[in-house]
Amino acid sequence: MFNRLPPLNSLRAFEAAARRGSVSAAARELNVTHGAVSHQIKALEAVFGTPLFERNGKRLKLTPQAALLLPALTHAFENIAAATALVTRPSTSGSLRISCVPALLSFWLIPRMHQFSEQFPDISLTLVASNDPELLYSPDIDVCILYGDGTWLDCWARLWSNLQLFPVVSPTLMNSRAVRSVRDLRDHVLLHGDDGREWNTWLAAADALDMPRGRQHFMSDARLSTEAALSGQGVALGDTITAGSLIAQGELVVPFDLSVPASDAFYVACRHEVRSAPIVKVFVDWFFSALESDRGAEPQASARRAIRGRGRVDALAGSAESFTPVSRARAAAQRPVKRRLKS
Repeated sequence: MFNRLPPLNSLRAFEAAARRGSVSAAARELNVTHGAVSHQIKALEAVFGTPLFERNGKRLKLTPQAALLLPALTHAFENIAAATALVTRPSTSGSLRISCVPALLSFWLIPRMHQFSEQFPDISLTLVASNDPELLYSPDIDVCILYGDGTWLDCWARLWSNLQLFPVVSPTLMNSRAVRSVRDLRDHVLLHGDDGREWNTWLAAADALDMPRGRQHFMSDARLSTEAALSGQGVALGDTITAGSLIAQGELVVPFDLSVPASDAFYVACRHEVRSAPIVKVFVDWFFSALESDRGAEPQASARRAIRGRGRVDALAGSAESFTPVSRARAAAQRPVKRRLKS
């Protein structure tokens, strides 16, 4: 397929002239003569066997065929320029643009930025809170940290971490209106970081999907629902990654011993053409090593210990809805649904 592509110089000349609307402007941009641009455009028209421009006063007007070609060429040249800039950047200096799931960015990455900066003081990070996979194809973003299924097209993606989901609540709210059984959730506001499917998954695993519910608030992502829980607005679903430090610091507590696997996971992803860029490799390697440093360390271990330890509290509550090995086995058999809308 690539052997049948038109000459690159002809494509560059056409793209510049079409984008600028003038052969003279294209010649200045490419630092060549007016005649050289005209020659390359004529050569491209000969390849396609059709005119690409119509004269409209002093400006060039695209033919329908040219209008179809221009966006693809502009996007391709932008990607080539971005990849070239990355490849020629030193591995330990320069700037790197990263998009990240909002909750993971706020509660995990930002608290660890100083660790990265201490190791790589000459790398400047631009961080964007987003879970939009379309940013994978933007030349303005180098690396995406996404919550999803990892099946994005035409890119490199590597699983970073799976998640377990479980209810979390602030100590203040817990002390004023204790949450010791599933029945108690009827008296609390349920905070959703998605369209409600993740809470449905957890309640189904707790044999409480049909339980009457009180008020519910729906938010665009898990960062907002977690922040609402921190301020005592209700009960949210946390996870072993983003809620780990908050649990370790006592800002959130875990009222139940039941957790369910999230339907999706965290991935690190980028375009194939930037994967081998030294500065990208430096960040990706650090990002994975930082997670490994957390394995069994305080934040995530605190979340896991808190979940395991809640069984004694529920048993003391004497509720028929306290969790038992039977309900945990049923939870393990419960298939998780839909992804969490983290952005």
